[in-house]
Amino acid sequence: MATIYLDTNILLDIYCRNIAQIKELAKHELYISPLSCHIISYTTKTKIPSLELNSLIKIMGVVSLSNLILQRSHVGPTDDLEDNLQLHSASQARCQYFLTHDKLLLKLGYFGETAIVDKI
Repeated sequence: MATIYLDTNILLDIYCRNIAQIKELAKHELYISPLSCHIISYTTKTKIPSLELNSLIKIMGVVSLSNLILQRSHVGPTDDLEDNLQLHSASQARCQYFLTHDKLLLKLGYFGETAIVDKI
């Protein structure tokens, strides 16, 4: 079993198009940011409360969005604050993998001890 942080684009893909993917991932320890839930709700115009979104996030750990994560995100490693918040959240949760479709993040390869991958 691995510890995996799901980037917002992965969570959005699961939520909108590929709910079956969660069965494969659910055998691992999964983490997300509360920021991802906000982005998904806003993007998909999901009304709250949402049984679908709630049942999805119940099987994941949610990394608290703290002042420390925000401060570190203002330093880098990229020039995109949202990406940095996600990466620092994964690091805070000590995740082994950061799962994303973001080609620029994939080019980093690693953030600290977290491998940035597009497949598990």
